[in-house]
Amino acid sequence: MEIVRDPQTRTGSDAVDVRASAQPTDRLEVSRKGPPVVSLKGLSKHYGENVVLDKVDLDVSAGEVVAMVGPSGAGKSTLLRCINLLEVPDAGTVTVGDQCVDAGKEVSAKDAMRLRRTAGMVFQSFNLFPHLTVLRNVSLAQERVLGRSRAEADARSMELLERVHLAHKADTYPARSSGGQQQRIAIARALAMDPQVMLFDEPTSALDPEVGLEVLAVMRELAESGMTMIVVTHEIPFARDVSDRVVVMADGGIIEQGEPHQVINNPQHERSQRFLRAVTER
Repeated sequence: MEIVRDPQTRTGSDAVDVRASAQPTDRLEVSRKGPPVVSLKGLSKHYGENVVLDKVDLDVSAGEVVAMVGPSGAGKSTLLRCINLLEVPDAGTVTVGDQCVDAGKEVSAKDAMRLRRTAGMVFQSFNLFPHLTVLRNVSLAQERVLGRSRAEADARSMELLERVHLAHKADTYPARSSGGQQQRIAIARALAMDPQVMLFDEPTSALDPEVGLEVLAVMRELAESGMTMIVVTHEIPFARDVSDRVVVMADGGIIEQGEPHQVINNPQHERSQRFLRAVTER
């Protein structure tokens, strides 16, 4: 592979207005001009005879929020992992910003890391370092990967912890934070690398519904600020009210995509209809 450069509703300092996640809000106008921030062409991935992704094409513009929905095993999470090379695609190309990965050609660890910095990722599990404070969790990669001084990294980390409403947790350890708080810390850590796109892999699936609203509220704020986002989710209200486009995946491919209310309220593909009916009626 070769790379080419071209809730628990809280009060006080921890308050997050989870009610905002239940109502649509105005998005900042974003540019749809110029080349996409993310472009996937003919992306394929298989494990033995099991085809997980089958020639997927997808472009995501600057500032666009794309919600990916579909049944388990559809290939959604694998698609995200291929974008930042946590999984190596077997065919096709992945372009993020000015870097292009051509499957089948060798890529160095240094170049792979460079691409991953452009695509921040938030997982279902938080993956925080339990022996480091919240501040160090957010700062460490900035120092080691971006070359920032400790003072510079800590200053940026505090800005981001403030953004996710957790600045008062900076000197505590992750175990002293709730699941929703830990996920918001993970978001701050990903943002600290100044990515061009944020990838979210079902970030609320491991959380209680009420706590998950805290995370969704922060994601809504990111969307409103113009952050480019690809979100794998089963949170249909979030997909409908926050995203610019809903993409439905099944059996390793995209079977339907379009304006959120159109896809969710009036899906055209029979597989989309079955999935959305199952999700909304449960």
